[in-house]
Amino acid sequence: MAMDEVRKDLRAAVAARQELGPEYEAEVIDSFLAKLDERDAHRHAGALPEPARPRHPSRETDPGGLALAIISVVAAIPITAISADMLGLRGLIVSWAGLVAVNFARTMGRRNTR
Repeated sequence: MAMDEVRKDLRAAVAARQELGPEYEAEVIDSFLAKLDERDAHRHAGALPEPARPRHPSRETDPGGLALAIISVVAAIPITAISADMLGLRGLIVSWAGLVAVNFARTMGRRNTR
């Protein structure tokens, strides 16, 4: 198996380092890593590329989505209170429809830009 070959090469590199001494340590390590890179290149040379998968924005790539959600929830409290007090149920429905529409529009906009 491939792991057995890697172990064998690593043991040979450690033995060579012990034999040659610490002054050749960098060269022994570089040689071992070059063998690993070469083996990896040969293994991946005939491999088919992975099919493209749709990426969903995460917090790392889309920090604005989380911020918008938090701001929407925080803003919803006074907006709900003011609109319900001034216009009743109709104001409450309109204000929440607006909050949902803003978040929905941003989500749809992010999906179309990818």
